[in-house]
Amino acid sequence: MHGAREVLKLYRSPTSDWQSIGAELPSDIIWVDLLDPTDDEKQFVERVLDIRVPTQRSLGQIEASSRLVSDHDRLYLSSPAVRLDDNNEAEITNIGFVIGPKVLVTVRFAPLATFDEVMKRIGTDKSLQNGMCVFTALLEAMVDRGADVLEQLGAKTDKLSRGVFKGGLVRSKRPVRSSRRLREALENIGELADRLAKARDVLLGVGRVASFADDVGNEWITSASKRRLEAVSKDVASLGDYETRLSDKIQLLLDAVLGFINIQQNDLFKILTIVSVVGVPPTILVGVWGMNFKVMPELGWSFGYPLACAAIVASGLLPVLWFKRRGWFD
Repeated sequence: MHGAREVLKLYRSPTSDWQSIGAELPSDIIWVDLLDPTDDEKQFVERVLDIRVPTQRSLGQIEASSRLVSDHDRLYLSSPAVRLDDNNEAEITNIGFVIGPKVLVTVRFAPLATFDEVMKRIGTDKSLQNGMCVFTALLEAMVDRGADVLEQLGAKTDKLSRGVFKGGLVRSKRPVRSSRRLREALENIGELADRLAKARDVLLGVGRVASFADDVGNEWITSASKRRLEAVSKDVASLGDYETRLSDKIQLLLDAVLGFINIQQNDLFKILTIVSVVGVPPTILVGVWGMNFKVMPELGWSFGYPLACAAIVASGLLPVLWFKRRGWFD
């Protein structure tokens, strides 16, 4: 132990001091939770339960053969989960599950709200009879948490969708303000997509471990636990469909915002084109009449100056009228 920080917890244990336990684990214990364990704590668990405690590196492996293993009547599973860092930003962390006939061992390297929920139930919930029941309860809590996250993301997506498709992003007459709104919309869409991708990873991981634990069919997995695992798999499948629709909607919003940005850029290029075309003829006339040649008949005309001014104004108005007739000012 590191001072007052508890990194190894034994649930339903007759003693709170794991160091006083001898060669065998008390029969009352059904869950051993390792939070960022030390070497001594890992060695203790491996000794009393005759298992191997996965390392943080092994939990991060992505191939199925490393995440889903059945060995010597034990299930070695791992799945991603989402934690909140010090800045309240969501990030992925991996959880290891070692499931035996009676005891569940969990290995994690970050505090998780779903674990705290099940911890509160462990002393009063009679349905948590063994490690497999605790494992199933953890998966159910992760699915519930994932559903809540998807509902929040769905509400944020609907709100952003109303702002995008009702013209709120580009309704301002000031291009700078519209650009800022479009930039903020892109940032919000990126944040939604990132959170949704993390939620998808968690749900896929939960679905894999639930299906594997259900399919292995060890004799100590009761029919009640199998039914609950099947329910978890069905819930993950339904949430997966919702996540797919939400992902498609976010992609539509991204395409729409990028389309608005292209339209705004085209409007800017249109303005520059009009200004350049309108300004070219008067510039040419001014350049011609500004030449210092000795023989320029217009210099001797009494009405030369008014005529030159009228010609310059007309040369600028004619392109404006042409653009207006073409609908460029609509």
